Amino acid sequence: MLQVNVELKERRYPIIIGEGILAQAASYSPLKAGDKVMIVSNPTVAFHYLETVTCTLTKLGCQVDSVLIPDGEEHKNLDSLNLIFTALLDKNHNRDSTLIALGGGVIGDVAGYAAASYQRGIRFIQIPTTLLAQVDSSVGGKTAVNHPLGKNMIGAFYQPVSVIVDTNTLSTLPKREVSAGLAEVIKYGAIFDIAFFEWLESHIDDLVSLKQDELEYCIQRCCQLKADVVARDETEKGERALLNLGHTFGHAIEARMGYGVWLHGEAVSVGMLEAAALSHILGDLNVEDVARLEKLLARANLPTISPDGMEPEEYLPYMWRDKKVLNGQLRLILLKSLGQAYVSAKATEQQVLESIEHFTQR
Repeated sequence: MLQVNVELKERRYPIIIGEGILAQAASYSPLKAGDKVMIVSNPTVAFHYLETVTCTLTKLGCQVDSVLIPDGEEHKNLDSLNLIFTALLDKNHNRDSTLIALGGGVIGDVAGYAAASYQRGIRFIQIPTTLLAQVDSSVGGKTAVNHPLGKNMIGAFYQPVSVIVDTNTLSTLPKREVSAGLAEVIKYGAIFDIAFFEWLESHIDDLVSLKQDELEYCIQRCCQLKADVVARDETEKGERALLNLGHTFGHAIEARMGYGVWLHGEAVSVGMLEAAALSHILGDLNVEDVARLEKLLARANLPTISPDGMEPEEYLPYMWRDKKVLNGQLRLILLKSLGQAYVSAKATEQQVLESIEHFTQR
């Protein structure tokens, strides 16, 4: 079992990584006998793991309830949030209750926002069951729901008390979801760590095949990189924004295509390439490194071309509604080189369109 700590002083919490740890009572610290717990999941994940988590917590002496919300990004909305609130109220949960998010990024984001809001805040635990959630969305306290006009526009920063990463959950994950998670993995190397990027170039096939040793190292490294950034910039006033490489482009794809049509990691894959192309247009990233990033994403079975029928101009309305827009300037995460990202507001709309055009189907 591996552990990474998110160092936020009195709100410090552990990320526990291992194989088969959902069935181990020790994984669920700080829960204890007598605690009331509400597990939030979806039918797909619940079929595989709800009984294991419920039985383990019941043996620990907890009172366990559960609520299921529909599966899919299209259900990351206020309706699902209200389902959770109704279940909490119906079962008489109070400020001493703990909410557990059992699922992927959608469950983690919606359940986390519910925990932040219910009776002005109850504690919650993240149990991410997708690779994307394990390496990214479960760590750092970003919680949100979507609006038809923009992704993650309604939410809060609210930290969990622990994150439990059981790599066994990846064995039931569709291959497409594994690849979507690898987009966020590759992102960490591209923005922060060229040595990790090079390791990925040597081991991407092992990760696609879910080889245990490589998976555990990969998840630990990504969590450590994110934990370090969150500790320095919890509410994204500066450095944490770098974690959004490709996301402004990618969120535009998700919103334009309809949430759930493209997976988040798939949209981010194309978005990273469009950001890389823009970095090259602005005179930073060389063309060889753009190609290197494209090759690695393709080896992870990720899309490298904008959705068929989505024109470059269709990105712009969504990009201008992005949370990183400040004082009328479109702020984007770009690359000086592989392993070195920065925030820039100097790109013109024409340059943005040119970068998108480079990865548009014709």
